[in-house]
Amino acid sequence: MALKPDRIEHLTDVSFFMNTAEERGGVVSVVTATSGVGASMDDANAVVAYAAAASGAKPIGILLNDVVDLDLTRQHINWYKDEVQKGGKVTVLRQGVVVTDKVAGTPSAGADAFVANSGVISTTQATGAVKIGQFLSSKDADGYAKVSVNL
Repeated sequence: MALKPDRIEHLTDVSFFMNTAEERGGVVSVVTATSGVGASMDDANAVVAYAAAASGAKPIGILLNDVVDLDLTRQHINWYKDEVQKGGKVTVLRQGVVVTDKVAGTPSAGADAFVANSGVISTTQATGAVKIGQFLSSKDADGYAKVSVNL
């Protein structure tokens, strides 16, 4: 589990697709810059992913769904785990507070939070990395920290 249910969701977005199987709780970034204009909710080019490198990443928010790659002829998606099939629409937190274990470094309350490689939230700013919010706690015994997100 990369995201605890203890969260505050002020603003979420459901206009992006995700084409890779990933665990929730990390920072997703835009894959292509050629998405549609206006409220193009079914634009196939509006795709997000965990950025391989922090430099040049354009973060959109925190992934709130587990993206899975299942054979849907043999089993169904677990709606109680908020799973989404690979290639489907995902929910992205733009503004709010989450408790996640996708954290690098040693955070402390009030420290700035930056996007890092593979969707991890870092305490240090890599070259070209974007600030996504600030930490509201240090890591607990299980490696989870509370992060305020404002994108």
